[in-house]
Amino acid sequence: MRRLTAALLLALLAACGGGGGDDEAPVPDPPGALNDPNAYSSQPEASLPGAVEAVATTKHQLRLGGSEIAYTASAGHLIAREPLAGAAQASVFHVAYTADDADPAMRPVTFFYNGGPGSASVWLHLGSFGPKRLATGVPATTAARPFPLVDNADSLLASTDLVFIDAVGSGRSQAIAPYRNRDFWSVGADAALFRDAIRRWLQMHGRQASPLFLYGESYGGPRTAVLARRLQEAGTWPAGLILQSPALDYHSNCGVTETAGIACTGYLPSYAATGAWHGLSTPAPVDLDGWLGGARDFAAMRYAPALHDWLAAALPAPELWLPLAELTGLSAAQWQQSFNLGPTRYRERLIPGQLLGRYDARMTAPVGSALAAEGDPSSSWIGTSFAAAIDAYLRDTLLYRNRSTYVLLSTAIEHWDFAHAGRDLPDTVPDLAAALAADPALRVLAVSGVHDLATPFHVTETDLARLASDRVSVRNYPGGHMSFLDDATRPRQRTDIAAFLAHAAAERTLRRSPLAAALRPAPTWPALPALPAWPDRAGVPAAAIGEPLPEAALQAPLRDPWVPVRRAPGR
Repeated sequence: MRRLTAALLLALLAACGGGGGDDEAPVPDPPGALNDPNAYSSQPEASLPGAVEAVATTKHQLRLGGSEIAYTASAGHLIAREPLAGAAQASVFHVAYTADDADPAMRPVTFFYNGGPGSASVWLHLGSFGPKRLATGVPATTAARPFPLVDNADSLLASTDLVFIDAVGSGRSQAIAPYRNRDFWSVGADAALFRDAIRRWLQMHGRQASPLFLYGESYGGPRTAVLARRLQEAGTWPAGLILQSPALDYHSNCGVTETAGIACTGYLPSYAATGAWHGLSTPAPVDLDGWLGGARDFAAMRYAPALHDWLAAALPAPELWLPLAELTGLSAAQWQQSFNLGPTRYRERLIPGQLLGRYDARMTAPVGSALAAEGDPSSSWIGTSFAAAIDAYLRDTLLYRNRSTYVLLSTAIEHWDFAHAGRDLPDTVPDLAAALAADPALRVLAVSGVHDLATPFHVTETDLARLASDRVSVRNYPGGHMSFLDDATRPRQRTDIAAFLAHAAAERTLRRSPLAAALRPAPTWPALPALPAWPDRAGVPAAAIGEPLPEAALQAPLRDPWVPVRRAPGR
């Protein structure tokens, strides 16, 4: 790769008349920099004719808890190969942060990814627990934009190394011919590709013995459930799974498709939290946790039975209209009109003239304003700042340079095959159950924001209750879908996650029970071939060099999880 880069640079200089006359000599790149000349595309049919593994490498320091942590950042591509035949599938863009003064065999490593499907990992990368974060000011909408990039005092780097992976067709990850991007746009193929990328990173860095953790947000939740099983079947055993606002079962969330017949019971506690935040609940709660406990009880004992009768036979329940209004702040007349009340109607009707955020219902914007124009003020507030920041950060701080658009959100969801385990839409709770059964030391932590009207915290609670496992923990915080954006919540969440990492890593000696213990049979895997030495190369890498076609950084609405109308069952 470095020879290709140098050759390209010389050719460009020659074409411009460089290298002679009075022209100044080109400024050499800083140590560790990488000029990646490849042209990447997020389009469904796109594929690279070849690829070479290469990364930019830089050294940094971060002060956490009164101590300085020296760390190495690497940004670039690895090649994910199919494990049995060894075929190169994709050139996967990733950014890794590894502590310099730690024993790699004992040091945990956590892989982060967002969902969409079709989203890059930028939201977790620059919003949550990396060494840098964007100061968004959420839930207020008064901060100057673009947001400043600051040192992250709540980084998890003191507890684990961090690797942020972009799905194929997002960021600058792309399929390698003969594969196309769209070949990895399904539940199963996506999880398998992530398995192969993670195994490659571990092999490249000699980290197979490190405690391994997965951290997936939104659609990254179901990806994590399936991915954990695929890793176990390949002989790689995660120590723990962290589910950020997960959409584990698309059949239990009435807001994913807004299809009639799915009960919205799980949204009621989030409506209660939202009404209380806006001062519309009666009486005004003084204890949020107690208020939400009462909302859970009301949802289970009164609303759910009445809603069952309403969905089955349209039997009204006028005695609940006023209690629902007092709990959620939405008028009794609205509950009378729409007893199975979905999140869009709630967000549009709670405050006249205002639209509430879907990702964070504490955030509002006047109807007709620019912030409300795309349907979710809480996602519109952050999108352009994250797009600008990731390009500048990769180029100027991590010294990875490439002219292709870093695609935060592709059109993958328009082509995605959501079918899984014989159903049109995924229910990955059984996959999670199988992973827990295969490994008696595996731990799961779910973290949610109580003001999230995309993947409500109580839907997650009821999904995970199906597992009936004491190895599954749930933590809920004030905040939205990206609860870590909240400056008060992020330190609490970091503390809980750090404790989870330490506990799960300490129990590694119990791991690796026979796969025969799984709830469903695992395939019989032959001995896997050895992965290539670094740097791997595939196809004709020189043919990938070129001028990238212009692409939008945000190509679809930021509304994970959702299913386009063409995919909604019965439509």
